[in-house]
Amino acid sequence: MGEKRTRVSIIDPDFLLKAYCSGYFPMADEKSGEIGWYSPDPRGIFELDGFRVSRSLSLAMKKEPFELLVNKQFEEVMRACAARKETWISEEIIQSYVELHRLGYAHSVECWKDQKLVGGLYGVAIRGAFFGESMFSRMRDASKIALVYLVDRLNSKGFDLLDTQFMTPHLARFGAKEIAREEYLRRLKKALKKECSFDS
Repeated sequence: MGEKRTRVSIIDPDFLLKAYCSGYFPMADEKSGEIGWYSPDPRGIFELDGFRVSRSLSLAMKKEPFELLVNKQFEEVMRACAARKETWISEEIIQSYVELHRLGYAHSVECWKDQKLVGGLYGVAIRGAFFGESMFSRMRDASKIALVYLVDRLNSKGFDLLDTQFMTPHLARFGAKEIAREEYLRRLKKALKKECSFDS
């Protein structure tokens, strides 16, 4: 007999998109799996014209160590991001974002080496805003190079906002900064008035 699969509930896609447009995002509790909704103050963002790439990373990128692809294995990227000792990416979160991906809102940037997925990131794009969610790396610099590719893509597509949610020392090295929630919501409102397409 085949293995019986338990049906996992998902967050309603319309509700999830409206939450993002209002400045909120979900995270699951590590132990209970309960979904919490967050709108941090201050909020972490990248100024898309102020992104910094170190000299060592620039040199590494010139060697073209990876094949960079978009949306080839979205769910695999999410599961790789979740495969750590502590994670807020529950099965409900995964299935919810897989549905957003199917609807054309959630996207992955992927680094491939010898036909294997070795790093990447995923997030949600709504009009002129991109909401970065998580990244992972199985090879040196893979997630960093995926992030550089993401920023280049957002700039080329005319996006206004790259939301990092929280600030980390890792993101700070690339020029991420914190702004007050009120300022974030103002920028979000402006970005949502802009027509941008992550895919085309």
